[in-house]
Amino acid sequence: MKFKLRRGAQVLWFALAVILFGNLAYSATPKGRQVESDKKGKVQGTIASRNGDVVTVTDKKSGSLTAVLITDNTKIVRTHGKAEFFRHSDMDVTAMVPGLTINAEGIGNSKGQLAASKITFNPDEFAIEVAEEQQITANKAAASQAQSSANQGLKDVKVAQSTANAAQASATSAGHEAQAAGTVAVMDAGAIRMVNQRVSDLADYKTVAEAGIYFPSDGSTLDAPAKADLDTLAAAISGTEGYLVEVAGYASTTGSKQNNQKLSEARAAAVTQYLREKDNVPMRRFVIPAGYGASHPAASNSDPQGRALNRRVDVKVIVNKGLAE
Repeated sequence: MKFKLRRGAQVLWFALAVILFGNLAYSATPKGRQVESDKKGKVQGTIASRNGDVVTVTDKKSGSLTAVLITDNTKIVRTHGKAEFFRHSDMDVTAMVPGLTINAEGIGNSKGQLAASKITFNPDEFAIEVAEEQQITANKAAASQAQSSANQGLKDVKVAQSTANAAQASATSAGHEAQAAGTVAVMDAGAIRMVNQRVSDLADYKTVAEAGIYFPSDGSTLDAPAKADLDTLAAAISGTEGYLVEVAGYASTTGSKQNNQKLSEARAAAVTQYLREKDNVPMRRFVIPAGYGASHPAASNSDPQGRALNRRVDVKVIVNKGLAE
């Protein structure tokens, strides 16, 4: 078993998130739209940042920022779509991360926030947004390569121009390709990992506590030491304001790829369920618990000791720097 607390650790920049959302400074009620206290309100737009129970939404029409407060009474519902998003509806609340387009309605509170009674989102739109990000990144790389070739002075100018034109054509077709990708029934682990990184790798977040939870071969049941480690983690963050919890499950390379994926998901679910039921961590505090199969091994899979280290769940508690300092 391994358990580690880390104070003041600085997380790495996630370039894509910076490009998409900017370097947003923390504010529980950002400058922008103030929802009148005790009055009904609505907002439709994209989540720009999240600070614990508060998500900052950029209004689709006006571009203004609205602070939306998520509570235990907030009903979060996905609209029906082609993409399978989560296996259980109570996991929908974990999708509230930067980049997700939502519709929120509720009542204004004394802080000018919209205390949400209901939030809806479309999983197909979410899948398309992730696909678009991947395509945009690929297109930028292609364009950059074309420019580099031009700067080096290719002898055949026509070839250089053709390469640049191809890059531009690729960029033009990005929306169509992203739309096609969004109709895929299941988002793969890589796409989900990108979504997770939108939160944990933003410059205004830092890790304050983490734990490694380990499992037996072909198993997803928590043993007594694992439960004790999770209890210790929960006790360490007791009273921490605005924290979020990332749960990532993994497997060794033993077994088929499909079975490893299921095992990693089951292990992540077991940790999430324990923290929720035993340690009273609200579901809204979790950031898309997910399994990543045998990817990102912590040790070599060539020996039993290494494989044992890879049968794990990494639990990370993150808070906004403005809350932690």
